Amino acid sequence: MRRTFTLEYWKDEGWFVGRLKEIPGIFSQAKTLKELEKNIRDAYKMMMTTTVTPKLSVKQSEKEVVINV
Repeated sequence: MRRTFTLEYWKDEGWFVGRLKEIPGIFSQAKTLKELEKNIRDAYKMMMTTTVTPKLSVKQSEKEVVINV
């Protein structure tokens, strides 16, 4: 399956740093923009194929909130 995402990137102290805007938590960095694109693809694939079950010692809760903008 082919999906298209937006790579938001910037330069920071000589490094290209970027994130996928549509997927929280997908960040990477590289010396070149081409390398950053490869690293972002790798980070996305790793995130989508890794299942992590957190072991928490506290009870988690969820609540829906409405934010008026």
